[in-house]
Amino acid sequence: MQATEITPRTAAERKRDTLRRLSTERDVWVSTAHPDHGPHQVPLWFLWDGRAVWMCTASSSASARNIRREPRVRLSLPDTFDVVLLQGEAEAYSASEVLTEAADAFAGRFGWDPRTERGSFVYLRVEPVTVRAWRGEPELRGRVVMREGAWLA
Repeated sequence: MQATEITPRTAAERKRDTLRRLSTERDVWVSTAHPDHGPHQVPLWFLWDGRAVWMCTASSSASARNIRREPRVRLSLPDTFDVVLLQGEAEAYSASEVLTEAADAFAGRFGWDPRTERGSFVYLRVEPVTVRAWRGEPELRGRVVMREGAWLA
């Protein structure tokens, strides 16, 4: 294994890179918790609308059940070198309640429209309250790029 030289980014660069990844990546790890059964983590497709993350899962899934009881979630993009962690509260929308623009954008991006499926699906919307972004140990300092819903740069 070879060490990689890391030049720490400014807060503005971290914000820019985070927004680019949110706009281009497909998968996010969703972490929820059940008061009796503990943590639960799954990957889901996601759509970034410029303000919030939209995901979709079966209404009966452990994630949906957990969110009904405890809406606080943590989301992470799947790269252990270029870490992006988002924290917020999930809002759940049935296929009949979801904003048309969000559901249309989700369907357009993935070629799959849960509103047309036989099963019951729920859309999950998470507006981040805290975002952390870092690349390796040299960027641990200053890794918080959003606090209380406001970008710091």
